[in-house]
Amino acid sequence: MVQKIYPNGAAALDGLLRDDMVIAAGGFGLCGIPETLIDALVGSGVSGITAVSNNAGIDDFGLGKLLRTRQIRKMISSYVGENKEFERQYLAGELEIEFSPQGTLAERMRAGGAGIPGFYTRTGFGTQIAEGKEIKVFDGQSYVLERGIVADLAIVKAWKADPYGNLVYRKSARNFNPMAATCGRVTVVEAEEIVDAGELEPDQIHTPGVFVQRIILATSNEKRIEQRTIRREAA
Repeated sequence: MVQKIYPNGAAALDGLLRDDMVIAAGGFGLCGIPETLIDALVGSGVSGITAVSNNAGIDDFGLGKLLRTRQIRKMISSYVGENKEFERQYLAGELEIEFSPQGTLAERMRAGGAGIPGFYTRTGFGTQIAEGKEIKVFDGQSYVLERGIVADLAIVKAWKADPYGNLVYRKSARNFNPMAATCGRVTVVEAEEIVDAGELEPDQIHTPGVFVQRIILATSNEKRIEQRTIRREAA
């Protein structure tokens, strides 16, 4: 069996990083984000990153840490509204942004992982999203050509992993992590728990180990709540 388990984030990323690379990160908002590996990226000093992610984190958490250290050159995202530093850098012309509708972004990552170079979608037609892209008419409806995404590196957060790299996600953390795991030329996973071979029920595996090259045990599992809304009790 190929040894996929590494002692820490720095070791798991060793030899994989270079400036100006494309990195896909799993997670939905602040849920299921690869916190430990993001910290390792910050510590590596790699720069010029094009980050593909549903979100940009917040100022002091998630990908926001890499924005704060100016290691990200471009974001390909669908939701960035909670990060003030992102806003400041973008408005100052210091950061590039490629907005992609959320479902389109998920499909672009899935398509890249499936070896599909592009697909047509109705989403975004007639908006700025479609500017400069090929438009094709099917059955009287206009569709926008979107390119699949293949990242140099994917960083993923799983609930459980086994030594083969088979992964199980939990609840909302299953958003974007499976797609990120398949679209990376190399995929590095941090798992909350690493179980013995054979312990995962085969029918419950979300990402097969064939997509995963390296695994670490996550040491950061803060799981912040992005916006807390509390209902007032009736008087």
